[in-house]
Amino acid sequence: MSKFVLTASSTVDLPLEYFEKQKIPYVCFHYMMDGIEYPDDLGQTISFEDFYRKIEAGAMPTTSQVSVGQFIDFCEPFLKEGLDIVHIALSSGLSGSFDSAMTAKDQLAEKYPDRQIYVVDSLGASSGSGLLLDMAADLRDNGANAAEIYTWLENNKLKIHHWFFTTDLSHFKRGGRISATAAFMGTLLGICPLMNMSYDGKLIPRHKIRSKKKVIEETVNMMVLHAENGTDYSGKCFISQSVCLEDARSVASLVEAKFPKLNGPVMINSIGTVIGSHTGPGTVALFFVGDQRVD
Repeated sequence: MSKFVLTASSTVDLPLEYFEKQKIPYVCFHYMMDGIEYPDDLGQTISFEDFYRKIEAGAMPTTSQVSVGQFIDFCEPFLKEGLDIVHIALSSGLSGSFDSAMTAKDQLAEKYPDRQIYVVDSLGASSGSGLLLDMAADLRDNGANAAEIYTWLENNKLKIHHWFFTTDLSHFKRGGRISATAAFMGTLLGICPLMNMSYDGKLIPRHKIRSKKKVIEETVNMMVLHAENGTDYSGKCFISQSVCLEDARSVASLVEAKFPKLNGPVMINSIGTVIGSHTGPGTVALFFVGDQRVD
């Protein structure tokens, strides 16, 4: 059986300590802010707090996907060591990085014909694709080989549910995602949009909910509705948040109360600098394993 390495993009939004403990290398996306390019390196170059503070002060970061050349540079050392690769990529519905990874795979296959590179389009983002990565790591640790993990990921990735809400519409207005009038009225009425990830990996607004309390309750209700085995759900649950830790804790507490059989406490992570460039501050996202996403 050939040896392999499990890898991911930085956009899985898991802590640096997680990657180090699990021995999972990651390839960095990049973003541009105030005329300077930074790596999406899990808060090492710029802390998450400073990053979102700059956004709240008016900065508008722009992001760039991982290029073909960057993927080749990232993968080639592992191939030279005789390792196969299983890579979990950011959703193709949000970024072209999956296509870049596939192009790099084809080019590397010519140079390393005896090695296998498996690229998984996670059809997810942030700690949703992080949850998928964590499940892959469990399979690896239980003895699954690269091909088995790849097949499992392809068969199960659409069972990872992503439910997001935001309490700050200003960044969506600045980014042109909603009009100034809609942002003003939404803020005035206390509307918190509830969104999820569709079957093709795109972020879709689902409900307009008035008040933070109600959107938190409705987010957890989506887990009650969709989680594997309902309130008997015994899998893991991840949350990511952009400098709104108390809101994330409120969601986590409600989840832990409604799902007593959870596999450990809810893991709360920071939304990283690339995903956060698009969500802005005030976003909370809930991730769990459930029924197949179909729309």
